[in-house]
Amino acid sequence: MPTPIRGSAKSGVSTPKAGAASYVKFSDKLTASINDISKIIEQHKEMIDSIQEVALELTSSIGSLHSLTVKYARTANQILDVLLPILKNLPVVPKNIMQLLVNLESITQKIIDTETSTTKTITDVQSGLKTGDVNKLKAHAGQLQAVTKTITAIIPKA
Repeated sequence: MPTPIRGSAKSGVSTPKAGAASYVKFSDKLTASINDISKIIEQHKEMIDSIQEVALELTSSIGSLHSLTVKYARTANQILDVLLPILKNLPVVPKNIMQLLVNLESITQKIIDTETSTTKTITDVQSGLKTGDVNKLKAHAGQLQAVTKTITAIIPKA
């Protein structure tokens, strides 16, 4: 049985000798595909890098907003912890105002309670973006969704 002859990597098809079967080499097909992928990445390199930079800035901004929110939530919670017991005993405070203050205390407490997990998620996502660790980013996608759900649940309905 005759042995097929290898073709050039550029053509992707072997040059047959008399009586030999011609075929496409898998390696030639894969090389062409990898070259195409490489060209696509190179063409979109600037956009890919810009998306990474924007994601880093967004996580940094979210981290700063989170720190600010927790700081003021702690202050509000401390004030409400002192005021609520006093106001509950005053008959002049309308019930709707009292309920508003109780709800506010509940919201501030939820913000404080989620501080550790939210901070960890933001830090881990930033780390994954800085190091280009796709697995770390994938692992935290679900956590980011959980953070979003938690924040959304805390936001009072207008």
